[in-house]
Amino acid sequence: MILKITFLGTGTSQGVPVIACKCQVCQSSDPLDKRLRSSILVEANGVTIVVDTGPDFRQQMLRENVNILDAVIFTHEHRDHIAGLDDIRAYNFILRNPMEVYAEERVVRALQYEFPYVFAERKYPGIPQININLINENPFKVNNLPVIPIRVMHYRLPVLGFRFGDFAYITDANDISEQEKRKLENLKVFTVCALRRKEHISHYTLSEAIELIKEIKPEIAYLTHISHQMGLHAEVGKELPENIFLAYDGLKITV
Repeated sequence: MILKITFLGTGTSQGVPVIACKCQVCQSSDPLDKRLRSSILVEANGVTIVVDTGPDFRQQMLRENVNILDAVIFTHEHRDHIAGLDDIRAYNFILRNPMEVYAEERVVRALQYEFPYVFAERKYPGIPQININLINENPFKVNNLPVIPIRVMHYRLPVLGFRFGDFAYITDANDISEQEKRKLENLKVFTVCALRRKEHISHYTLSEAIELIKEIKPEIAYLTHISHQMGLHAEVGKELPENIFLAYDGLKITV
């Protein structure tokens, strides 16, 4: 299976630049220091999916010219990962199908709270049309694309990462059990969050992410969910081990 991965966004919940911030990263003219909220596009086996629809979902779809979208998979219910759900209605209109949405039951309840009109019995014309597929820690398929969920902890909140073939994606996490780490064996590419250098209550730091990568031993690793507190993209990149890279918005890789 050949996977094409596009990093739609690589920033944390506030994005980069942060509103009104005057730090050197937020004031940087380097396009690699501009980060929308974290999300990826996965294309494989004739299937196109997005992991998380953050507040920048519309902008990301337009930038990458995504004309067909088969499904959305959610990692968890925080606003920076679900807020763009309303914009899937454009695909409803073009593709004339409801959008397949894959999420845990707890995340579905959050979607019902945030977007009650989507789930209303008497639906207003033109609202998003979705078909909910409940998932848990068991493997599942989106059409013919196998997906392996990976349970991680975002402080006290259970979150799902996902493995597609030889690629795995984990965002918003700071702990993973030894049992779940076994799902990450023999990866070609591993993507994991690295918020900043300083310790954080619910996200891996740069050093913690690097230690995890060394333990997992993928061929290549990319860091995502990066805040302005990490530092300039060009400068941080010089410090990283030779097989670890900062991801950036628009980055495309084939696995």
